[in-house]
Amino acid sequence: MLPLAHGIGGRQDLPIPFAAALTGAVLALVLSFAGLGMLWTEPRLAGALRYARPVARWLQDLGGAPAWRWSVRIAGLLGAAYFCLGLLFGPDRAANPTAGVLYVLFWVGLIPLSLLFGPVWRALNPLRTLHLLACAALRRDPRRGVRPLPEGLGYRPAAAGLFAFTWLELVAPERATLPVIGAWLAAYSVAMLAGAVLFGSGWFDKGDAFEAYSDLIGRLAPIGRNPDGTLTWRNPLDGMAGLAPAPGLTGLVVVLLGSTMYDSVSNAPFWVRFVQESGTPAVIPGTTGLVVVIAAVLAAYLGATALAGRWGGAAPGRTAGELAHSIVPIAVGYLVAHYFTLLVLEGQRTVSLLSDPLVIGADWLGTGGWTVSAAGLSPAAVAMFQVTVIVVGHVMGTVLAHDRALALFPRRTAVPGQIPLLLLMVAYTVTGLLLLFAA
Repeated sequence: MLPLAHGIGGRQDLPIPFAAALTGAVLALVLSFAGLGMLWTEPRLAGALRYARPVARWLQDLGGAPAWRWSVRIAGLLGAAYFCLGLLFGPDRAANPTAGVLYVLFWVGLIPLSLLFGPVWRALNPLRTLHLLACAALRRDPRRGVRPLPEGLGYRPAAAGLFAFTWLELVAPERATLPVIGAWLAAYSVAMLAGAVLFGSGWFDKGDAFEAYSDLIGRLAPIGRNPDGTLTWRNPLDGMAGLAPAPGLTGLVVVLLGSTMYDSVSNAPFWVRFVQESGTPAVIPGTTGLVVVIAAVLAAYLGATALAGRWGGAAPGRTAGELAHSIVPIAVGYLVAHYFTLLVLEGQRTVSLLSDPLVIGADWLGTGGWTVSAAGLSPAAVAMFQVTVIVVGHVMGTVLAHDRALALFPRRTAVPGQIPLLLLMVAYTVTGLLLLFAA
């Protein structure tokens, strides 16, 4: 899809033996679980109900200013319009920045932005802004649609949209070409705007895959909002603990995690050989592989949470939804590890090309002369960073699961009930590291 693939570094680049790194990762999980069981005996993460000190006054004023919010919305519209120049009027050539903007600057770039500032796509989303402007012109309340948003819908549309995008990114034939990108984005935009007309602006919260994606990651941001709207510094684990169970949430986080794992599978030599030797169009084994990996991640999660609920004494069918938030840091760890060097390297190339979206020799942004630099990153340093963020993500997931289990299970069965979850975390860690460094 993109010239630089997904980064540099591999198993052979680790400054310590890979087996030792894998053993250390598993030990970190086991020791974390043991320590939590002995020292963390009451629920401590209060989610949206507890925040730390307010942010600086100037930041508070800026974050709550209507003029600032509209400035961000207009910036989102202008950015989308600039993107459409290359998409609609640029040549379908490698020098066109459209594919890089969509798959690197947008999809991958949302990760660090959301980790730092929270659910930024809600403010930048040009489709939400267009709906808001249309409602203002028609003197309609943007929150009201033709009919109420069904309570049971939850995150299911976002999960479907996320699967559709990851299929586009990882499987679709000619996925870096303008007709394919344009057709997908047009269909997605129509679906999102139709949902907003039908159900009101609340549709975007859980119906828009990219808003839901940014919100999930943004739960780990150090900045949050009180129920009264004031900005505060917070413990990122508190932010993630505030993610309430909802229909489709499990599917959303599993698609996020499973699709990232499939991306690693699809780049592994054994899979490349299999696709080449299968004798069928690549889209068939690609689609099958994506579905199978996501289904395997889901089956492992549902099996572990069902067993945890049985051992812990929770109400049947409740455990999976209650613990879905604990998978998010794991998915974020994989995303950061997998796409870090792609963002650093291919991101530079895309910004350079972005100065000439019509490929006419222009330099509108002054970045046309940029060259790609590794920024001092060595393969060994990248490999260690990848291992570290994956392990940190799993440890955070273990903490979140433990805290929720203390509230979900009776005290006498809370720790035994988490054993299936620990085994799940270990399985995800081993699988993730093996896939990440399979090359």
